[in-house]
Amino acid sequence: MALRDQIRRDRAGVPGTDPAADVVIERSMDWLCRAQDCSASADGGVARDYSPRTGWASSYPETTGYIVPTFLARAEATGNQQLRERTRRMLDWLSEIQLPSGAIQGGKVDSEPVAPVPFNTGQVLLGFVAGEQTFGGYGDPMRRAGDWLVKVQDADGSWRSFQSPFAISGVKAFDTHIAWGLFEAARVEPDRGYADAALANVRCALTFQLENGWFDQCCLSDFSQPLTHTLGYALRGVLEAHRYSRDPRFLEAARRTADGLITALRSDGYLPGQLASDWSARSNWVCLTGTAQIAYCWLALYQETGDKRYRDAGFAANAFVRRTVAIDGPLDTRGAVRGSFPIDGAYCRYAYPNWAAKFLVDALVLEQAVRRDLAAREGAQA
Repeated sequence: MALRDQIRRDRAGVPGTDPAADVVIERSMDWLCRAQDCSASADGGVARDYSPRTGWASSYPETTGYIVPTFLARAEATGNQQLRERTRRMLDWLSEIQLPSGAIQGGKVDSEPVAPVPFNTGQVLLGFVAGEQTFGGYGDPMRRAGDWLVKVQDADGSWRSFQSPFAISGVKAFDTHIAWGLFEAARVEPDRGYADAALANVRCALTFQLENGWFDQCCLSDFSQPLTHTLGYALRGVLEAHRYSRDPRFLEAARRTADGLITALRSDGYLPGQLASDWSARSNWVCLTGTAQIAYCWLALYQETGDKRYRDAGFAANAFVRRTVAIDGPLDTRGAVRGSFPIDGAYCRYAYPNWAAKFLVDALVLEQAVRRDLAAREGAQA
């Protein structure tokens, strides 16, 4: 009954009330803590999702890995030491399940088959790097993960071997999110070839970018109509390549994709969950994860370029996702972010995935920073 009511409310449209960013950040962080505590595998990792149909899932190594930097950043910003301790539990668990090769398995911790996957390894690498920078003691798993990625990379910068058993096969443009993990590792270990491998991958991905910024080979299941989630992964990786190298070609490439995505954005922040190569909609639902990821990238590009189109797009997209988040009600969904809006959309149907909340927190924190900077400039001009 509750799920049917949720579907009915979602289909009526996004709520009109826009809760404050700081409230949503707090609620979403609380929900992520609950996702760690309620994981069906009870191992220190973060549950993949919560579903009103099936309850809490088991822990998901891939996204637990990149939740670590978000928790550490919030701990630094708020002084919440509990968040730091939670990241230690995540990192210790990730170290325990790391495969002998240094790789991380695909899927949930209890998924079969247990297969090493470059993408998942790259995401956990982000966590190991943040853990090593904050606590020390995670340098060995960090190096093992990074070294494995370099070892199994193809000469053209792609990762064709060890394809995930949970996605379609083939080279994928969104593997630039692996490159991001390697860029971060290169900041700690600059002499292990991580940066060269990462740059090679981003250059490979850009061979799939069209003039209008659209990426071919950029989806989990259908390259002809990629999710905004995977487009967001690809865009973030290209943006991080520019942040690392300061090569203007990467900034230009990121802007092409960001500009194309803006043409798909409605004024109310609605971004279709799947898009075609001309940036037209291929779904009648929103992938909230992808919207949050892309909002972050737009705001980051605004910081890089001063182009107000990116600022306004980021603000609108964040506001749309914020309005879908319940800030009161049952603890299992308070602060959670649906996979799709409406909740019966095709992406993570009927579920609240942990990475959706993580990416929204990141995007809202960046929005707050942008707004503070704007207020400071206006104050200086007054």
